[in-house]
Amino acid sequence: MIRYTLACDAGHDFESWFPSSASYDEQSARGLVTCPVCASAKVGKALMAPAVARTDRERSRHPATPAVPAPPAESPAVPMIAEPERQMRAMLRAFREQVTRDADDVGGRFPDEARAMHYGEAPVRAIYGEATPQEAKALIEEGIEVIPLPPAPDDRN
Repeated sequence: MIRYTLACDAGHDFESWFPSSASYDEQSARGLVTCPVCASAKVGKALMAPAVARTDRERSRHPATPAVPAPPAESPAVPMIAEPERQMRAMLRAFREQVTRDADDVGGRFPDEARAMHYGEAPVRAIYGEATPQEAKALIEEGIEVIPLPPAPDDRN
């Protein structure tokens, strides 16, 4: 593992660990290395002092324990995602919250309820629920407008 001291274009310094120099280069080129403070992907390596073992007499009198690299610092309060993804997650979360707040959850009865409203057998209202891919395809083929409700971004973590 390699520990790099990094800095973003806004001047925030931070450290990150990588399996290799090539791994850092690849992740940086893909925009995956972002500042934990401002989420900027414009990050570069900062000047670092190399870790050099001492060989002087004082060191030899007191044998040191083998150096074990410290684990990378974690910052759970600041997710490491880029700003466009952060904005997309916020929009999906807001969309989902509005649907679940303003529509009726009909659960597995969704296909039947949607058909009943489409054919005038039930009052039209906003609903959401569950349907298999085959049921959703059948509704669309009948001319019934449906849209999948994406899972909340944090539901998969």
